[in-house]
Amino acid sequence: MKVRAPSAGTRYHEIKNLIHGQRLHTICEEARCPNIAECWGRGTATFQILGETCTRACRYCYVHSGRPDGPADPLEPLRLAHTAAQMGLDHVVVTSVDRDDLADRGAGHFAATVRAIRAKSPGASVEVLTPDFLGVEEEALEIVLDSRPDVFNHNIETVRRLHRRMRGAKASYDKALWLLRRAKEVAQYPVLTKSGIIVGLGETNDEVVETMRDLREHGVDVVTIGQYLQPSASHAPIDRWVHPDEFRWLREQGEALGFGSVFSGPLVRSSYRADEQRHAAARAVAY
Repeated sequence: MKVRAPSAGTRYHEIKNLIHGQRLHTICEEARCPNIAECWGRGTATFQILGETCTRACRYCYVHSGRPDGPADPLEPLRLAHTAAQMGLDHVVVTSVDRDDLADRGAGHFAATVRAIRAKSPGASVEVLTPDFLGVEEEALEIVLDSRPDVFNHNIETVRRLHRRMRGAKASYDKALWLLRRAKEVAQYPVLTKSGIIVGLGETNDEVVETMRDLREHGVDVVTIGQYLQPSASHAPIDRWVHPDEFRWLREQGEALGFGSVFSGPLVRSSYRADEQRHAAARAVAY
């Protein structure tokens, strides 16, 4: 697979300077996303809140793991909202590291960020890609959804058989499904729910379809499917390269299951062209 390097005539360097100037993190950089040149070149980025250190250590993820060195930065939501407004974003995507060290697992910080974005960019839609809020799931969902994000995203990541091996003992396939279903029940408005699947970790295509079926049965509106790319020698090896025809078949299977939007391709990531994913799903749900 080949991706374009950052080039002149795009907004890449403008976006990089804005983000770094406000001391913000993005999953684009922290996870070595292959689409960074394309997305930043288009003037978009996916913000990562709650610092750069994750309290989990998933076998496929490049984000730094360890013990965070302090509490959440209380001014980060304001800086992020200011940057999103400067970028002129009409759809803002916010994710985070896992923060099992915080009492609310970072839910309050998510809510503060959504509210800050609303204040600075009232016409923008907001998507949150959250961790699992281990141990305080119900309370955390209420806090986050009280800020009324337009899209609630929680990635299931892989199939049931591989989930514990790839995500560790703290994560749960069934709890991920519960969180996505419960988000719709807790929300007092029509929130879209979304999840992402990585392929190439050892699953079969039939298992991916089964995972999509599980997601759909829990009311998920949007699903993304993308190729796993091993970020370093210490991470899980690539089991297989999924052919574009297989990605096309998986998309067709997802559409047949009733998802409002299915983005499936080698370089697809959960927040890749997230604005297009949302609009496609919103149109489908409306009908």
